[in-house]
Amino acid sequence: MVHTHEVDGSCPVCGNAMYVSRLSCDRCGSALEGALALTGQPAARRNGAASAGREADERFGRLARLNDQQLEFVEVFLRCRGTIKDVEDMLGISYPTVKSRLANVLEAMGFGGDEKLTTAPRHARRDILGRLATGEISTEEAHRLLAEVNDEDDDEG
Repeated sequence: MVHTHEVDGSCPVCGNAMYVSRLSCDRCGSALEGALALTGQPAARRNGAASAGREADERFGRLARLNDQQLEFVEVFLRCRGTIKDVEDMLGISYPTVKSRLANVLEAMGFGGDEKLTTAPRHARRDILGRLATGEISTEEAHRLLAEVNDEDDDEG
């Protein structure tokens, strides 16, 4: 028997709807090629898979790229307002599994690891304001330090 893979009908690269182009029988070796519509396939996909894919992409944006399991995770994540502990409890999974599924969803949506937001400037500003509040530095020194943090933040972005 030929090894098969389950697919959701969306292109893993761009999210566009895909169509069946080849059917084959593992028993006798017969094959059909071309733009094929399977019985039971939704009419929107049968009658113009490309336009259906574009419509879904326009309506749902990057979310249209997600499979059912990823969409279910996103729904739970949103219901929990992004609180990972609540997601853990609701799904009965560990912290690393939540982080892994979140990374998987972000990757499927086309967001790579290089787009990670840094919190370093925010922490630096809080530290400076804390030092100002305790009198450790003067107002002028705080202004100078905050300007430096903002300049570094602008250079990175």
